[in-house]
Amino acid sequence: MNSKNEGLNNPTPPEKMETDIVVVGAGSSGLSAALTAASGGAKVVVFEKMPFPGGYSLFSEGMFAAESIIQQRDYVGITRDSAFKHHMSGTHWSANSRLVRAFIDKSADTIDWLMNMGVEYTNAAALWPNGPRTWHLMKGGGKALIQVMAQQLQKKGIGMFAETPVVELVMDRKNRVTGVIARTKEGKSVQAGAKAVIIAGGGFAANPEMVREHSGLAFAAPPVVPMPQTGDHIQMAWKVKAAPKDTHVILAIPCVPGEKPTSHLWSAAFQPLLWVNLDGQRFCDETVAFTFPYAAQTLANQKNGVMFTIFDEKVKKQLIQEGVDVSLGVFVPVTTKLDRLEEELTRGINEGKAFTANSIDELADKINVDRTQLGAAVKTYNRSCKEHHDKEFAKERKYLQPVEKKRFYAVKSILHIFTTLGGIRINHKTEVLDTDANVIPGLYAVGNCAGGMYGLAYDIFTSGGALGFAINSGRIAGENSLAYIGK
Repeated sequence: MNSKNEGLNNPTPPEKMETDIVVVGAGSSGLSAALTAASGGAKVVVFEKMPFPGGYSLFSEGMFAAESIIQQRDYVGITRDSAFKHHMSGTHWSANSRLVRAFIDKSADTIDWLMNMGVEYTNAAALWPNGPRTWHLMKGGGKALIQVMAQQLQKKGIGMFAETPVVELVMDRKNRVTGVIARTKEGKSVQAGAKAVIIAGGGFAANPEMVREHSGLAFAAPPVVPMPQTGDHIQMAWKVKAAPKDTHVILAIPCVPGEKPTSHLWSAAFQPLLWVNLDGQRFCDETVAFTFPYAAQTLANQKNGVMFTIFDEKVKKQLIQEGVDVSLGVFVPVTTKLDRLEEELTRGINEGKAFTANSIDELADKINVDRTQLGAAVKTYNRSCKEHHDKEFAKERKYLQPVEKKRFYAVKSILHIFTTLGGIRINHKTEVLDTDANVIPGLYAVGNCAGGMYGLAYDIFTSGGALGFAINSGRIAGENSLAYIGK
């Protein structure tokens, strides 16, 4: 957003208020919940921790849908049934099947809903060659999406209070939610009575302690985007006996430290070249880069979540002159020529995240891996390239590029977290469940703080699923909270 209070129509909340529904968080899930509830006649108040709405959705590119009008226009034959089966198979049926079905069935209607507000889409794209075209790319990306939704809230006169995080849920003796307590940036308490509360505060990627405790990672993994998603709202729900769910699920990617998505250095490092770990050993078929969550999962199994992309002078020139095979979303599309790579390599070398040498032994010393191990890895890989067959990990012949022409290069990547994708157990109506699997009356959770959508791990076949689930679950919560309060 361009200014501190853009999209905020009531920047100073009263100390006490009464409303029908409180929404905790003004990301895409919270905004969609608030808009849906307000459209049904409810009085809605939104509290946001940040000075502006949007959260991680500001950095999104597209969202999932099946049987949308855009897919119909472009003859994309994906059905809701096939998308559901793909998703459930991809999660080994560990996801909440009724929740997944509710999300997928609503997804096409949500595209229409957003288009009617003014959100524009370019096309339904795939994330990898021959992948499912479910990723509906938005013109202007997440910033344009949030701007449209925030403007709609203003038009409806919905109170949205910035820099006022909710710190406590207020419950009655029957453990029914009756409101919230929030706190302004000046430290003043705000009491908001409500008939229903929708928690939409996002994940906990910026809370190293929670990530370490719940993700299963043996090392620190910084967030890709420095947003203060610390999981306070998830712990707040746990305090009123909400059950934890899927706290281990993360959406992550190998990232060159400190690089932006437009970086040609990061793009070079993310190509399916030769990847080695801190032991100097190759560890995967590098075409997992086409499905970046899988690349993240295999990197998560490596020591300290660190890898190096190794290539030679010939490959460097190819990247500059011919372009890349793997995109970094819409920021560096496929076939982009990395015309800034030379200067960014120089900068990376100065910053200690790129390295160059005249021999593989010298390169091993510079990246601090065992000479023998790296030498063996390169030799074996070059033999596979010469024989046009990868005996180690069966990488497609097209992507076997030898490392043999001086100079040699290495670029360091580490695991970074986009967001976490779980925390609070919900049912298919987005109602929060307690530790005995009973509904906590009047309490809902949506978006990245809600568990059940992915089960074991993020499913890449539901491309655009994180943003799609955020907005669709918000709409589902808005509708069901309206029914709960009798609107």
